[in-house]
Amino acid sequence: MEIGYEEKDFLACCGSTKFAKEMALASPFASLEQAVTAATDIWFNKIDVTAWLQAFSAHPQIGDSNSSSSQSHNQTSTQWSKGEQSTALATATGSSLQELSEWNARYREKFGFIFIICASGRSTDEILAELKNRYPNRPIVEFEIAAREQMKITELRLKKLFSSKTKVSSTSDQYPAEVAKKVEEDRVSIVGGHLTASSVPTAGRTSEIRTRTRPPITTHVLDVSRGSPAAGIEVRLEKWKGTQPRPSFGETDISGWVFHGSSATDNDGRSGQLMGIVDAVDPGIYKISFNTGKYCPSGFFPYVSIVFEIRESQNREHFHVPLLFSPFSMTTYRGS
Repeated sequence: MEIGYEEKDFLACCGSTKFAKEMALASPFASLEQAVTAATDIWFNKIDVTAWLQAFSAHPQIGDSNSSSSQSHNQTSTQWSKGEQSTALATATGSSLQELSEWNARYREKFGFIFIICASGRSTDEILAELKNRYPNRPIVEFEIAAREQMKITELRLKKLFSSKTKVSSTSDQYPAEVAKKVEEDRVSIVGGHLTASSVPTAGRTSEIRTRTRPPITTHVLDVSRGSPAAGIEVRLEKWKGTQPRPSFGETDISGWVFHGSSATDNDGRSGQLMGIVDAVDPGIYKISFNTGKYCPSGFFPYVSIVFEIRESQNREHFHVPLLFSPFSMTTYRGS
C-alpha cells in the first residue's frame, strides 16, 4: 500500500528544503526500503553543497538541550532531535557538557558547520570521543563524513515517519486491535534494530517484514600490531559496472568501478553505513578500499582494496569483509 507524504514530512527527516521537495516529487513510496533508496540518491546525487549545509544547520548542537543552536522551525524535527540526544543528555555531567561545548566550538571554527553525528543511543563520552577523533580530519574528508552521518539520521527519521503513518493507516482501516498492534510493533522493531521473528496473518496473507536490520555489506578494521580496533580509517565501497561483465586481472579501465558509499571506522573499528539496508543485494563484483596510508603513513601499504563477488544465489546473505592490518601485513576473510 502506498502512503502519501507532504514536503513538510520530509523536511522533518532532513532540514534541506531541496531534499524535501525532491522527496515529495518522488513520493508516494510503496515501502520504507523504496523511500530510503530514493533519499540516498537524492542526498548524494541530486542536491548541492548548500543544501547539505542547510540540513546540518537544522540540527541543534550536540549536548544543547535547549536546541538554541538549531535553525529548524519544524516541531517534529525538534522533538526527534531531543529523542535522539536523550541518551547523551542522560549520561552527561556538568564537566562533560562543558568539555563537549568547548570541542563543539573548536569544531565549528575549523570546519564552518556544527558537528554532525547520528547520536541515537550514544552516551556523551562516546560522542565526545568521536568528535575528538574526527577533529584532525581535512575539511573535505570531514564534510563527507558529516554527510554520511546526516544520511543515517535521515534514514532513522524516515523509519519513524513510516511508523507513524502506518499506525494511522492501520487505525483508519479498522484492523482488528491485535493485528494493528502487531504491525506497529514490527515497525518499531525495525527502528530499534531488532527483528520480530513472526508476523500475524491478515485476510489470508502474511505481513511483509524487512528481513535485514543492517546493510548487506559491512566491514571493520583491526590493527593487529596494537591488538585494538583501528579508528578513523576512511572506507570506500564500489561496484563493478564496466563494459566487461567482470573486471579481469590487470584491468586498466578504472571507470568501470561505480561509487556506492563511504565512511570512516569508529572507535570499535567498524565503518559506518556503506550502502542502504535492502533485503536483496545486487549480485556482482564489489570492492572495499581502506585508506591505510593516512592511518599509518610509515607503513608499507598506501591503501588496501579487497575485491569480492556476490552471486545471484547469495543475494540475501550477509557479507562482512573485515581487514586485519599492521604496517607490513594484512589479511581478510568473509565473516558474518
